[in-house]
Amino acid sequence: MIGAPRDPATRAFSNMSAFVDYVKVFCHAGRGGNGCMSFRREKFVPFGGPDGGDGGNGGNIYLEADPGMMTLLDCKMQPHYKSAKGGEGRGKNQHGRNGPDVVLKVPQGTIITALDENGEEVDVVDLAEPAQRMLAARGGKGGRGNSAFATASNRAPRIREEGTLGEERTLILELKLIADVGLVGLPNAGKSTLLANLTRATPKIADYPFTTLHPNLGVIELEFGEKITLADIPGLIEGASKGQGLGHRFLRHIERTRMLVHLVAIEPDKLDFERMWATYEIVRHELQSYTERLTALPEVVALNKTDLVDAEFEPLLEEVCEEFQARGVRTLLLSAIDDEKILHLKQEITRLYEQLQRIEE
Repeated sequence: MIGAPRDPATRAFSNMSAFVDYVKVFCHAGRGGNGCMSFRREKFVPFGGPDGGDGGNGGNIYLEADPGMMTLLDCKMQPHYKSAKGGEGRGKNQHGRNGPDVVLKVPQGTIITALDENGEEVDVVDLAEPAQRMLAARGGKGGRGNSAFATASNRAPRIREEGTLGEERTLILELKLIADVGLVGLPNAGKSTLLANLTRATPKIADYPFTTLHPNLGVIELEFGEKITLADIPGLIEGASKGQGLGHRFLRHIERTRMLVHLVAIEPDKLDFERMWATYEIVRHELQSYTERLTALPEVVALNKTDLVDAEFEPLLEEVCEEFQARGVRTLLLSAIDDEKILHLKQEITRLYEQLQRIEE
């Protein structure tokens, strides 16, 4: 299993070519050790009493949230987990050792669903807090030795218990990334380029749709060591809320975000407000269809790729911004390669973030 990195909050999170956010694992906890049947036999003590010790308990299997992990790749590569059985009880009232527990580290934000005997999903647990643990499979109980059965009427019991079987469970692990800001927009809106220039992340960037096939994370560092985490969500398409284009797998990663940055790509030869508004509405509709909570989040809308527009048409861009704001949507003009515009967006994100911090306090 991969351990926590040296500084998970400040490293670039986007090196996630092996990103896995859904996996099924199988847990088999250890069996309990058997109790011992034994009688004390020493010189000058011909009729010693029972002294069989108890068996040890089997090892448990736990899942633990690790904020330094960003993928379920380890679980995909090794889906079967088994803990050791408990030790056998012995004479002279020696109890068997408990089997050591197995702790499976998973990314913070992992949701665990257990499958019952009929394959139905039950017992949903959300490991949203750092170091939060869940008992995935309980080890078997150790059996009692014959000394535990001694009574006033039966001083030499010839019975003992066998250890019980450990629990076996099939679990589904589903990762929902935990980020402060979600970057959303249609494919090729420029989210990956923006993430790379806002943070130290290095996502794959190319001029064609669906370059990003999994979420990427980056960090904006503020004063006093505070950080804002951004998630670049792969481009949504119409019907994403119904699963089109792996929509469910993409959308679940912005469920935990506290605010959104919505990129609307400018088409330099079609500076038409209604066309841009329709593009904006497609993504908003998919967010609302998935869960209304997403459309209630604070939002920054950025009309991206202004660098592609000739200077003579820049007044039209200002008019488009005014039209958006007339409909109650605060809008910025953005070029992901313009440092001044990037700084303006970063300041707006920081302002909203600090506002949310004050509200939560």
